[in-house]
Amino acid sequence: NETAQWAVSQSEDCLSESGYPAAPPQGESQQHRPQIVFLAPQGRPFDDAYADKLAAADHLLFICGHYEGIDERVYTLADHVISLGDYVLTSGELASMVVIDAAVRKLPGVLGAAEGPVDESFTSGLLEYPQYTRPADFRGMAVPEVLTSGNHAAIARWRREQSLARTAAARPDLIAAAEATGRLTPADQKFLKLLEPAPTGAAEGVS
Repeated sequence: NETAQWAVSQSEDCLSESGYPAAPPQGESQQHRPQIVFLAPQGRPFDDAYADKLAAADHLLFICGHYEGIDERVYTLADHVISLGDYVLTSGELASMVVIDAAVRKLPGVLGAAEGPVDESFTSGLLEYPQYTRPADFRGMAVPEVLTSGNHAAIARWRREQSLARTAAARPDLIAAAEATGRLTPADQKFLKLLEPAPTGAAEGVS
């Protein structure tokens, strides 16, 4: 009907104004057509893996709804429908900026160090280990001695264990997911066992 045609045509006009045709002629290659992204409560929950997926795209075009959202028929244009979480914003611009930032920082050269995005929270499936900088002692709070030891193997193991401990305390669901997907080593599992509280009612030694 006329209302449906208007809703889609308005969105197609926006795409055309961006420099990309919304619907290339039949048979024409869609190689240069942008992937269209909507932010909506019914979308797929956004996470680090989805940021990787969007970062691999050549072109992304975000369409931002306002107040009551977007006419349902316009979603026929969407390649991605994403949700940031169980809450509502007044418009889609802020949500789009979050998604854009998470995806763009995955691109080579965006961060100062090439390995910058590799060892961060969620990239490995766990929360990141604690970070420290200079001075080594600040108002009586010292950097863990292992970090100044120069023993790279010990530092790597400390960081892994801190990551496991932090994740087990704050996001046990991530630990369960890592275990289910085989991302925990035998050493990881042994360390996690040490974190488990002792069974209640355990017999105490008698002196």
